[in-house]
Amino acid sequence: MSGHQPTPEGTPKVTEILADWVITTQTEDIPATVRAEGLRTFVNWVGCAVGGARHETTDAALRAVMPFSGPRSATVLGRPEKLDIFHAALVNGITSHVLDYDDTHLKTIIHPAGPVVSALLALAEIRPMSGEDFLTAMILGIEVECRIGNCVYPHHYDRGWHITGTAGVFGAAAAVGRAINLSPQQMRWAFGIAASQSSGFREMFGTMTKSFHPGSAAKNGLLAAIMAEAGFDSSERAIEAPRGWAKTTSDKQDWSEIVDGLGTSWEAALNSYKPFACGIVIHPTIDGCIQIRAEIGDKVNEIASVALTTHPLVLELTGKRDPKTGLEGKFSVFHSAACALLRGDGAPTAFTDEIVNSPDIVALRDTITATTDPTCHEASVDIVITFKDGSTLHKHVERAIGSSDVPLSDDQINGKFTVQSAMVIGQEATQKLLDIAWKTPLLSDVGDVARMSAHAAKDQAVAE
Repeated sequence: MSGHQPTPEGTPKVTEILADWVITTQTEDIPATVRAEGLRTFVNWVGCAVGGARHETTDAALRAVMPFSGPRSATVLGRPEKLDIFHAALVNGITSHVLDYDDTHLKTIIHPAGPVVSALLALAEIRPMSGEDFLTAMILGIEVECRIGNCVYPHHYDRGWHITGTAGVFGAAAAVGRAINLSPQQMRWAFGIAASQSSGFREMFGTMTKSFHPGSAAKNGLLAAIMAEAGFDSSERAIEAPRGWAKTTSDKQDWSEIVDGLGTSWEAALNSYKPFACGIVIHPTIDGCIQIRAEIGDKVNEIASVALTTHPLVLELTGKRDPKTGLEGKFSVFHSAACALLRGDGAPTAFTDEIVNSPDIVALRDTITATTDPTCHEASVDIVITFKDGSTLHKHVERAIGSSDVPLSDDQINGKFTVQSAMVIGQEATQKLLDIAWKTPLLSDVGDVARMSAHAAKDQAVAE
């Protein structure tokens, strides 16, 4: 990166550095281990996108945009409807995130695939690309968004920005820009156009609008690259300028997080996959409570109270004491603990309106207390169960399943894919879709993955 001289302020030209890297990196420059993780990321995303296809949030989004769609050339995964590529990117970003079952870059809590894959797959249906080219562009886009996120995290997030939306738009622009062969200057423009559309606020957690953030990032990143291709210009230092994105949205700017090791160390290789369909900071609690349920059996009905000791971020993000909807339940450590104890469930079925308001869940939830300890790791929890006879049980989870220390295996990714997809398109079609998703590197047209999900949705609708 030595050829890029710093700005007059002494700041590295990170917009230029990233643009040049995205355009010039070759497929063979990406290590096999990183490409393998990229494939896992894509397979996980497909399952999540299909799994969320019938959610009421998706229905509402389609009612809103269908009358205004342009040429209907792109698939909404798991649905028979088609939309123009921009609205398809928006809706697929929503569906892939609405169950809160998607991938997570643990260092920043970015959900990388939602913005990037939703944009790139929509494009692939009008500008066909091979599976190999698709994965290359996807990995580069994920690397960009995670490095930009690292640069400003945690200060940016602490201010209240939803970093998946705000950083994700850069990843989507990078992936699409790579796929359509932008010049380095056009890629710099695309980053500037993307920066001007970067948004998403944590205030929206627990509402439909949370999943709008990755959808909007996908649509806006796609638009940014397409506009740059057409010659629509912007500032060429949108990320690092004194009044640019990073300095406007965060008190911290660590440029080394963007430029150091670019192309040799890979954030995309650090992606993780959720075992439970909710805010990731709740996962240790669900993991521990499911273990307790397995140990005590019917004695779960004799619980008098539950005391949790967690990292402070748990209550900051998921401290909803009295959720009323399934979406709110995803941000309630109290509901999640109760449901894990009583039903052994942390899948999407644990976060419906019906389950959140179930009398037995509510009754146990009301006995649960939570205190915070800054020395407690984000992937750990202490749980103390007090039974009606006065006896107690203690469970400590050092690292939850799905954390970097206990990652999901391919078989576990297949399992969560199957659970959520089969509810939408049926078991047989789910297996076929899962098989083709894993074969993505061999595909001559990656759009076949999206189209297969739509055909399955049509067949399922006829069968019902």
